[in-house]
Amino acid sequence: MSAPDYPSPRGLLKGKTVLITAAAGTGIGFATAKRCVEEGARVMISDLHERRLQEATEKLAALGLEQPCSQLCDVTDEAQVQALFAAAAQTLGHVDVLVNNAGLGGFAKVAEMEDAQWQRVMDVTLTGTMRMTRAALKHMLPRGSGAIVNNASVLGWRAQEGQAHYAAAKAGVMALTRCSAVEGAESGVRVNAVAPSLAMHPFLEKVTPDGLLQELQAREVMKRAAEPFEIANVIIFLASDQSSFMTGEVLSVSSQHA
Repeated sequence: MSAPDYPSPRGLLKGKTVLITAAAGTGIGFATAKRCVEEGARVMISDLHERRLQEATEKLAALGLEQPCSQLCDVTDEAQVQALFAAAAQTLGHVDVLVNNAGLGGFAKVAEMEDAQWQRVMDVTLTGTMRMTRAALKHMLPRGSGAIVNNASVLGWRAQEGQAHYAAAKAGVMALTRCSAVEGAESGVRVNAVAPSLAMHPFLEKVTPDGLLQELQAREVMKRAAEPFEIANVIIFLASDQSSFMTGEVLSVSSQHA
């Protein structure tokens, strides 16, 4: 089954402000930034890589879209997280939506995994998401509104060789999502997550063992990986008022067998 046509804008985020982490490159983060701008949002994007972050803003400008604001940020550094959120609040006026896309994977069997490998994946993928969520809640709770969308993974539910650190981190993101949602609900702040199975982009090919991507695609009943914009579409839904009665949910974006 081939990928669908690219969606037409529907103004789902008109008038909203959005902050997105790890939005450079060619993956889900950039696709989400593009879709947010197309849906009428004012956007700030962040990433760890200066050159790729600049390229991302230029790509959006070249498409005739409003060029987003941008700022470098390493989500493992609390000072940089605070600086990013302060800059977003000042530049955009306030932050309606946070998309936590920053994450780090890799391949390592448990018996061969070093502490540093485990800790690095945890610090970026889980603790980094917590740091950004904490900053967002401090901003959104007093305002009485806001939406946070986390990028989890189906590996938070499923087992895969060599992915114990990544799977554990993503399971943690799911738990963080649910608990943060309970804490934010009374103040009108919603927290949800997407759990993609496989979204194909060039960087993924660089960090995945030979043959594994083909194997994972074969597991999908559609016999293909998702396009990054297909994951971004679900993120847009969770960020928008269309999902106003959803919080603490983790939506699987997958065509895999149960």
